[in-house]
Amino acid sequence: MFKGQNRSLKFMPEEGMVITGLGRISLYEPRGSYQIIFEYLEPQGLGALQAAFEQLKRRLAEEGLFDESIKRPLPFLPKRIGIITSPTGAAVRDILNILDRRYSNLLIDIYPTRVQGEGADREIADAIERLNRKGDADVAILARGGGSLEDLAQFNSEIVARAIRTSAVPIVTGVGHETDFTIADFAADLRAPTPSAAAELIVPVKADLLQRVERARLNLGGAIARAIEQHRNQFQRVSGRLVHPKRRIEDLRLKVDDLSMRLSRIMERDLRGRKEHLAWRIKRLHDLGPLSVLERGYSITRTLPKFSVIKDAASVSPGDRAEILLGRGSLICRIEEVCPEGPAEKREEI
Repeated sequence: MFKGQNRSLKFMPEEGMVITGLGRISLYEPRGSYQIIFEYLEPQGLGALQAAFEQLKRRLAEEGLFDESIKRPLPFLPKRIGIITSPTGAAVRDILNILDRRYSNLLIDIYPTRVQGEGADREIADAIERLNRKGDADVAILARGGGSLEDLAQFNSEIVARAIRTSAVPIVTGVGHETDFTIADFAADLRAPTPSAAAELIVPVKADLLQRVERARLNLGGAIARAIEQHRNQFQRVSGRLVHPKRRIEDLRLKVDDLSMRLSRIMERDLRGRKEHLAWRIKRLHDLGPLSVLERGYSITRTLPKFSVIKDAASVSPGDRAEILLGRGSLICRIEEVCPEGPAEKREEI
């Protein structure tokens, strides 16, 4: 198959594939070899477009281009939506009607492109690139109406699949009817069965959101009111046990006065007890004191002039001067005799 014919081939022939073709037999005379030069080929029992679809799907799947792990999440409420489709087709009108009915004041940008015919896949990829270059869309819809496998062939292009996966903006496909599946659907972040369904999937209904907000507002208001009532009841319970600071101070002042009086009485009683005890000790000390002993007829003798109390007769000698302290007055004497053995009357008795 020469290059001119090969370029229009819709599938890649594989070993073991049964094919139907149109061509001519040629003979290379120097070697005597025959060959068939095909002008057209298609798989037997299966269209060329379907075969090309299956081959590309299998190859991109093995590459990981369709993995769920790389799918991007859609925003809950997009502010700006990009629509990649034919500006004259029914798909764009259906999408705009759905978006206006569900959420009327969204910002929408349309990226016009051909969706059918030779080279339309490159235009679709270029439109995806323009959308990302503009960089203000939150989500995009790639859509077209229904058609035959040949009509949808541009969405079974590797160029479109790779453009979808390299897009920084999440892309939802709505291509053909519910039973139509394209390579673009497998590569997209989310596949919708129709263009209208794609619009419904990316935008919530504003009325539903307003109802949810109103329910949330009422629930929040009720919760706040219940919390206020609960805190008010708790405050009343606590405040009933609280005493006004002025009254509390007055109670403490009265308590201090009472304690002061009780302390004064206790101190006065203790002081009186201590005074009686002190008087007893003074009397006791007086009774045991040397003056009291002298008053009972005893005396204290001291040497002169050192005034040392004489406790032992052997500590003085005859002729020493001594002072005798009496209960009243004192005597100055001179020692005539020292008797170490005891009083003289006892010695005479012995």
